[in-house]
Amino acid sequence: MKLSLLATIVLASCQVVFAQQDSSKVVVDSAVTRAESLRGVPSSCPQEILDSLVLLDVEYWSFDGNMHRGQVVVHKELVDDVKHVFSVALREKFPIESAVPVSSKRFERNSLWDDELSMEANNTSCFNFRPVTGGKKLSNHSYGRAIDINPKINPYIKGDVVLPKGAQYDPSKPGVITRESAITRAFLERGWQWGGDWTSLKDYQHFEKPAAQ
Repeated sequence: MKLSLLATIVLASCQVVFAQQDSSKVVVDSAVTRAESLRGVPSSCPQEILDSLVLLDVEYWSFDGNMHRGQVVVHKELVDDVKHVFSVALREKFPIESAVPVSSKRFERNSLWDDELSMEANNTSCFNFRPVTGGKKLSNHSYGRAIDINPKINPYIKGDVVLPKGAQYDPSKPGVITRESAITRAFLERGWQWGGDWTSLKDYQHFEKPAAQ
């Protein structure tokens, strides 16, 4: 009886140690406050949009083989969807480079948020108050209703234009999104659209769920 109790105590102690070891392996990519995540937002962004945004903590496997913790700024109506997709990515060990709000100083150029720097870093992000690429109307990113995942390896392609510059789309590589990817299926099942399905251009990194009209 005493041996059984001792074994139980030892096992419990080992589980605690292992849990601490696993926890210590989590790499923190972003741990900012909501106010910091919106630092430097363009003054033209309506307060109504800002009030609809949520700073969401997410965990994911990255290309270094470790679990990472990051953050995305997303519309409050889409929090459950984004949580679900990140859980699918985690379960499937679909690698995500990082998830850091574009307000980070590492993505700042001329005191402005720079989507190109975020893409070049292969960074995953949602909210970014800006027009659509090559256009004037507001992108769904401006409402926190779109997400770009691993953009360096899932580029925007329209004719000769490839963004980020020099990026290549190779479906055989880890972290590259295809129609068969588990995260693609997870998004589509929840009513999102994938830029890889578009015909006038391809935006493999991009998923969006516009507001119902």
